[in-house]
Amino acid sequence: MVRILGTQNSLLNQFIAELRDINVQNDFMRFRRNLERCGEIFAYEISKELSYQNTQIQTPLGVAEVNLPHETIVLGTILRAGLPLHQGMLNYFDKAENAFISAYRKYSNDGTFRIQFEHISCPNIEGKTLILIDPMLATGASMLLAHKALLERGTPTHTHIVSIVASKDGVEYMKRNLAAKNTTLWLGAVDDELTVKSYIVPGIGDAGDLAYGKKE
Repeated sequence: MVRILGTQNSLLNQFIAELRDINVQNDFMRFRRNLERCGEIFAYEISKELSYQNTQIQTPLGVAEVNLPHETIVLGTILRAGLPLHQGMLNYFDKAENAFISAYRKYSNDGTFRIQFEHISCPNIEGKTLILIDPMLATGASMLLAHKALLERGTPTHTHIVSIVASKDGVEYMKRNLAAKNTTLWLGAVDDELTVKSYIVPGIGDAGDLAYGKKE
């Protein structure tokens, strides 16, 4: 299942527009904050899909009945660009467990690349709800590999994959290759083009560099 939130009129589109805008991108702090705000919106929308149970809450004057989510959530993030987006979701899913994956593109001299994993920190996810986060879904290769790596820690009841901007090719790649049936792709926008170096056009640029500065 694919949900594209940017097709609806909401403040999410304003935040995505600022993430794309080269004039706003000069402000690292605002770029990180916009990623965080997008994460909050995605968390709110995903919360509508969770299962709930009726709970009694004692107030100073009586007892209130409230439907509360009762799923155990694991927020998994691909470093480093995913950290502000992760924080935005953690602002709302504040009881979530957390997983972190260190992955990057390792380029060869001919311009091709492979996805290099260096570290995974993850709790057991058996029977839990997994939310896997990365701001950009370009080819889909790193997201798919991260998902497979996390599944070694158990089988979640449902997986929500979140990206702010995706390419059409990346979305189709994920749909073809995701083995898990109970998976939903949550996207802000889907762009038409990938460059020969697998950058999304019009895209955003390098989200990690824009959030934290250029790397060597």
